Amino acid sequence: MASAGVCLRPTAGRRAAGAEGRYHFVMSAEYLIKQYGLDQGALEIQYIEEFFLDFPRKKTAAEVVQRLSSRDHQILMAEAALPEEPGTFVPVSFKVSHELRGAETDPKLADLVAQLEDCVEFDGRRVLYQWIGGTRSDWRGQGHFRALTEEQEVWALENGFDELVVKTKNRFYEMRSTLAQLRFDIIRFVQHPTDSGESKVFFSKRLGQHVIDTHRSRRSVVRSD
Repeated sequence: MASAGVCLRPTAGRRAAGAEGRYHFVMSAEYLIKQYGLDQGALEIQYIEEFFLDFPRKKTAAEVVQRLSSRDHQILMAEAALPEEPGTFVPVSFKVSHELRGAETDPKLADLVAQLEDCVEFDGRRVLYQWIGGTRSDWRGQGHFRALTEEQEVWALENGFDELVVKTKNRFYEMRSTLAQLRFDIIRFVQHPTDSGESKVFFSKRLGQHVIDTHRSRRSVVRSD
């Protein structure tokens, strides 16, 4: 059964396509992004999550494979040079997303769909769910997560997805701020009965060429199996 919450998406009216085009900027930095295949990507995610203290429980490679193996997905990771060793590159930010269907059999995903069904249209549309992601604390504010998101949006549009959906917790204020800057809209807030910080916040972005036209980052993308 879906948790109680309020759908915040309006039933009528949409932002005009291309309205953001006036605010198109080009960043001076170029970001190095790797897109991984499932098996290698799962191992990379298991490794990098050790550096993300915001997550109380880390994902194992086996969990990643189990979740992603039967659906379209994308595993992205941004790398950057160490200041003290310019020739040495390390992973600093990552993003894992996968298709979310209207008829899910996995209990966790079925519950997620139930919480979104009055805010997100699944019938006849493709929805991409940002499952896990983040940036190492010492690398935040440098545009890596934006670059990953923009690469994700290009891939999603090319693969026929209509909408991106993200879930976070109310206490993750930095992530909420980042999503707002990336023009994601809040579509549902699910209040926790005792701890407001644990309340769930759902964000969404509807895809189209107008989204791609607002991209700022210059990216070099390497695909690794």
